Amino acid sequence: MANIISFHLFLFVLYVFLSQTPIEAYNTGFSFKLIHKNSPNSPFYKLDKYHRNKLSSFYQLPRKSLVQKGPHTRVTSDNGDYLMKLTLGSPPVDIYGLVDTGSDLVWAQCTPCRGCYQQKSPMFEPLRSKTYSPIPCDSEQCSFFGYSCSPQKMCAYSYSYADSSVTNGVLARETITFSSTDENPVVVGDIIFGCGHSNSGTFNENDMGIIGMGGGPLSLVSQIGPLYGSKRFSQCLVPFHTDTHTSGTISFGEDSDVSGEGVVTTPLVSEEGQTSYLVTLEGISVGDTFITFNSSETLSKGNIMIDSGTPATYIPQEFYDRLVEELKVQSNLIPIDDDPDLGTQLCYRSEKNLEGPILTAHFEGAEVQLMPIQTFIPPKDGVFCFAMAGTTDGEYIFGNFAQSNILIGFDLDRKTISFKPTNCANQ
Repeated sequence: MANIISFHLFLFVLYVFLSQTPIEAYNTGFSFKLIHKNSPNSPFYKLDKYHRNKLSSFYQLPRKSLVQKGPHTRVTSDNGDYLMKLTLGSPPVDIYGLVDTGSDLVWAQCTPCRGCYQQKSPMFEPLRSKTYSPIPCDSEQCSFFGYSCSPQKMCAYSYSYADSSVTNGVLARETITFSSTDENPVVVGDIIFGCGHSNSGTFNENDMGIIGMGGGPLSLVSQIGPLYGSKRFSQCLVPFHTDTHTSGTISFGEDSDVSGEGVVTTPLVSEEGQTSYLVTLEGISVGDTFITFNSSETLSKGNIMIDSGTPATYIPQEFYDRLVEELKVQSNLIPIDDDPDLGTQLCYRSEKNLEGPILTAHFEGAEVQLMPIQTFIPPKDGVFCFAMAGTTDGEYIFGNFAQSNILIGFDLDRKTISFKPTNCANQ
């Protein structure tokens, strides 16, 4: 959650070694819904125009990446945030966490919470949970984590994000229950999570925590991967301006397999245990016109991160400028230049989404077609803006606007990312 223009992706890695109790691996997988915050299926549903008006400029939308260089569930979105429901503790407490492939830690606000942001729903009360078990600071696990010791002799953590948001608390083990799409609860014990007792940043009252899905050992996929035989998952995100009753999915284990007609695969360049999912983007085509990522320099491997926690796509400023110029050439519409609310974004007046041009992202070994529903978003009624931006900070991101309506498989063991065009609302 940061001001996009001033964002800098710092290297602040909390690499850890997870020592977990051996658990017999399951043979299947499970899936979950990804929920729109403004969906009737969300506890935060409101019948007003707040969410649409909030997107007057996606340059102001936050990037929720860590400051550093079987089952399935439904996932819903709003303003670039995708929510996954999980239940924490015994007795169970529902937590709607922001799904983020750009960070690792799974955390929720906990009582007592001093210096915390306002949260509408009740916070998790660890002292009331029979399965809550704090990790002592003199334990082997805490020494591997590299964290500090709290006054109560528990393993304290401080986890920072690129937008200067931060969560502080204690690490603990807890039982998590997932509400899978087949309506059978999936219970996983001894998940290490952060019980946040002091959290600040650009959170709003509906944010209850973050579900870190990065490649590091603290992430949810890394922790539950051994239960299903491999560290892999897939996601299918619905476009942010589709019917709010629809939702996408996130899947683990066998349910996360991405195969069949139309699948393309690119190598994952990230090192073992690295949080970010880095791939190589060679360029983007506008129609049949190819625009190279670098106009003069040698193409660097792993030059862009796949991040579900960032709405827009961020590319080098010079690349972005060339891309926008070609979009203008191939569009029959006249760009808006008289609306100060839109800043320098490329925007067009239209009552419905544009019919073209179609873009193609050329990853190493994989060409991914991007339709206008993935590349133009409506910040307000009658206006559609290009959902990419230029940056000079050297950190580039393939954001979740572009990821929508694509079944994306993250295979940490095989070190690949696969893409398959999919109507995610029907998953």
